[in-house]
Amino acid sequence: MSRVPGWLGRLGAGLTEMSERYNERRAAAERERDDIESRSPSDEHVPPPPDYAPDVPARPDPALAVPWGVRVAAEAGWRLLVLAGTLWVLMRVISAVQLVVLSFVIALLITALLQPTVARLRRHGVPRGPATALTAILGFVVMGLIGWFVTWQVMENIDDLSGQIQDGIDELRNWLLNSPFHVTDKQINEIAKNLREAVGANTDQITSAGLEGVTVVVEALTGILLAVFCTLFLLYDGKRIWQWTLKLVPAAARPGVAGAGPAAWRTLTAYVRGTVIVALIDAIFIGLGIYFLDVPMAVPLAVFIFLFAFIPLVGAVVSGALAVVVALVTQGVFTAVMTLVVVLAVQQIEGHILQPFILGRAVRVHPLAVVLAVACGGMVAGIGGAVVAVPLVAVTNTVAGYLRAYSRESALRHAVRPRGATAVGAAEQPGPSEAPPE
Repeated sequence: MSRVPGWLGRLGAGLTEMSERYNERRAAAERERDDIESRSPSDEHVPPPPDYAPDVPARPDPALAVPWGVRVAAEAGWRLLVLAGTLWVLMRVISAVQLVVLSFVIALLITALLQPTVARLRRHGVPRGPATALTAILGFVVMGLIGWFVTWQVMENIDDLSGQIQDGIDELRNWLLNSPFHVTDKQINEIAKNLREAVGANTDQITSAGLEGVTVVVEALTGILLAVFCTLFLLYDGKRIWQWTLKLVPAAARPGVAGAGPAAWRTLTAYVRGTVIVALIDAIFIGLGIYFLDVPMAVPLAVFIFLFAFIPLVGAVVSGALAVVVALVTQGVFTAVMTLVVVLAVQQIEGHILQPFILGRAVRVHPLAVVLAVACGGMVAGIGGAVVAVPLVAVTNTVAGYLRAYSRESALRHAVRPRGATAVGAAEQPGPSEAPPE
C-alpha cells in the first residue's frame, strides 16, 4: 500500500485543529469587544473628586422646571389666541357681507314667527306649497299695512304736529321764565342762537348725511328683498336645508348637532312669539294711555313702541322717551309727567309679569348678558345688530347647554355599554344619526 493517503490524513487533521483554534480565538475576541461596547460609563472606575470641589446639582428637565400654573396658563393662552384670531377673521367676513348676514338673520326671525302657521295648515291637509304661499303673503301684507299706516298717520298729522310743537315750545319757554330755575329771556335767546349757528355750521354735514341716506334706503330695499326671498325658501324647504347643513358637520359631532338644532329652533320660536305678544301689549296699553291724555299721533307712537320693543331694554327706553317728548312739546309738563307715569307702569308690568309668564323658561338670559349683547350688536351692526343680538345669545345658550348635556349622557352610555350578546344586539340598533328616511 502507498503511504500518501496517511500523510494526507495527518495534514488534514492538523489544518482542522488550526481552524478550530482560530475560531476559538476569534470568538473570544468578539466576546471581549461586546463586553467593552456594552459596558456603561458608570461601570468604569472613575476617581472621586477631591474634597475641596463644590457639589454641582443635577440640572432638571426644563419642562419640569416651569411651574404647573404657568404651563397651564401658556397652554390656555395660545388656544385663546387661536380662538381670538378665528373670531377676528369671522367678524371681518361678517362685516364685509353685513347686509346679507342681517337679511338672513331677519329672515330666520320672520320664519320663526310664521312657521307655526305653516305647520298648522299642513296638519289640516293643505299642501306645503300653498301653505307656504298663503302664510308668506298674509304675513308680508300685514307688515306692509303696518308700515303704510304709520307713514299715512305721520303725513296726515305732520302739519298739526308742527303747530302744536311750536305752541309747546312757547309754553315751555314761558314755563322756564316763570320757573324757580331763574332762567332769563336772554339765556333762552342765547341757546336758540347757538342752535341756529350749529345747524348753519353743519349744513355740509347735513347735506352729505342726506345723500348717504339715499344709499341707506337703497341698501334697506335690497335687504328687504333678500329677507323676503330667504323667508320663502326657509318656510318651504327649511327641513331639507337643515339636513344639508348637517352634512357639513363632522360625522363624530353630527348626532349632537342634529339634536341641538331643534332645541335652538324652539328657543328662537319662543323668543319671537313672546316678544311679539309683549310688544303688542305694550303698544296697546301705552297707546291707550297717551290717547286719553290727548297726545297727538297716539296711534303712530303706539306702532313705534311696538317696533322698538324688539330691541330689548334700549328700545323701550327710546320709544318711551319719544312719547314723553311729544307730550311735553305739545301738551305741556303735566301731560308729559303723566305720559312718563303710564310708560313706566306698563314697562314695570312687562318686566315683572308679562315676560316671565309669556317667555317662561324657554329664553333664559341674564339681564347683564342682554345689556352687553345689545351694546355689542349695536356697535357691530347698528340697529339690526341690536335686534338680533339677544336671540343670538339665547340660541347660543340653548345650544351650549344641549351639547353639554348630550356629551355627559354619551359618556355615561359608553361607561355602561353592555357586553356579549347584549352588546351585539345593541350595536345593531340605529344611532341618532341613522334615523330612517321619510
